[in-house]
Amino acid sequence: MTYEVNGKTLEATESGFLVNLDDWDKDVAEAIATADGLTLTQDHWDVIEYLRDAFINHNGEQPNNRAILKAMQDKWEGRKVDNKTLFDLFPGNPSKQAGKIAGLPESMRKGGY
Repeated sequence: MTYEVNGKTLEATESGFLVNLDDWDKDVAEAIATADGLTLTQDHWDVIEYLRDAFINHNGEQPNNRAILKAMQDKWEGRKVDNKTLFDLFPGNPSKQAGKIAGLPESMRKGGY
């Protein structure tokens, strides 16, 4: 599988995850999201940026849905944030779909909450 972004062909796995982490930028994220039928809002970007920070700055950590939920509850103070909120943003499973859009390798863990 490949993505065409700004005249470049980017290699991806069969399930749509980028092969090379360094290929990622915001235009690439938009292309992956569009391929998944999503239009990114600031809430999407908050989750994506959190996942990228965790992976890049914390030794390859890939937070599960419970960790994402806790982080977004802290970030979005004053708002009701629950599992449904995350699945409304990323219906394909928040940790996996958001990770794919964030340009991270596919997580092989099972479950998610």
